[in-house]
Amino acid sequence: MSEHAPVIIDVAGLALTAEDRRRLAHPLVGGMILFGRNWQDREQLAALCAEIKSVRSDLLVAVDHEGGRVQRFRTDGFTHLPPMRRLGELWLEQEEREGASAMKAMAAATATGYVLGAELRACGVDLSFTPVLDLDFGASSVIGDRAFHRDPRIVTLLARSLMQGLLQAGMANCGKHFPGHGYVRADSHLEIPEDERALEEILSEDGAPYEWLDTALTSVMPAHVIYSRVDARPAGFSPRWLQDILRGQLQFNGAVFSDDLSMAGARQIEGRLVSFTEGAVAALDAGCDMVLLCNESVNSPGGASIDEMLDGLTEAQQRGEWRASEESEHRRLALLPAGQAITWDALMTEPRYMRALSLLP
Repeated sequence: MSEHAPVIIDVAGLALTAEDRRRLAHPLVGGMILFGRNWQDREQLAALCAEIKSVRSDLLVAVDHEGGRVQRFRTDGFTHLPPMRRLGELWLEQEEREGASAMKAMAAATATGYVLGAELRACGVDLSFTPVLDLDFGASSVIGDRAFHRDPRIVTLLARSLMQGLLQAGMANCGKHFPGHGYVRADSHLEIPEDERALEEILSEDGAPYEWLDTALTSVMPAHVIYSRVDARPAGFSPRWLQDILRGQLQFNGAVFSDDLSMAGARQIEGRLVSFTEGAVAALDAGCDMVLLCNESVNSPGGASIDEMLDGLTEAQQRGEWRASEESEHRRLALLPAGQAITWDALMTEPRYMRALSLLP
């Protein structure tokens, strides 16, 4: 079996147990996603990240840390970052000089990206699943103020600016939720949303930022949404969306993460209830490089469902139901940070960081 570590898991507590270490050492595990329950303070977070890396130095330590209501770490010095909608509002503020508000919003977005990335990296976190590229149609409560704006051009320029800030901190990025979660009202954590628009409309609106950001995007996360006029499967399980459209038509060459396989939107494929293993195999076969299984460390007794999925994926690979991909493994490794992280103490007096703080809206 060639090496390919596609599974991103989580842990229940503030430090690793022997079971956690065993799972993280599994050859199919390529990373870990952190949640609020894994946070006590900066010292504890840094110790946890160092512990993860001691199991395997190439494990990717990730988190959903966007700003606004989706920000896992908020105390012990972490800056409260604005929701992305605030940057979109800044773009539209009236200024005497034409275009000045747009320039101010882009500078604020770059500053947000730098503060976000530098603070996480100072604690040992490698990647935040950001930015949200969904358009703010005003329909989706789960997206809401996580979106920059309704206009894909404004979304693209603010996202590019935010990604520039992340890059300055040595951090990769993740555009989500491809091709767009903003139009549907349903929450894919709880049900499977359905978007009935035609492909041309979706790509000209929601898909436009993915096309325009092109090589600046290092990874993408598809939506657990069914676009019924394009494919009967949710985008994250759809070769049509991931291989034909994202890879083929839009020429995207970065990494593709599945969204969380434990969400309601991922538990059924074409009307059939699927296990976590079946969901992971379907996502990998559709074109995902990595699959996320979140919260099963606390939702199943002793995290048993994580072991079941890892065993199931191993057996499925041996049966030839999915194939390890050297390209996928290269894409995963490419998401690990570039350069040495600045320590927290050094960051507090670093001119770029101080300037970035002053530009936050």
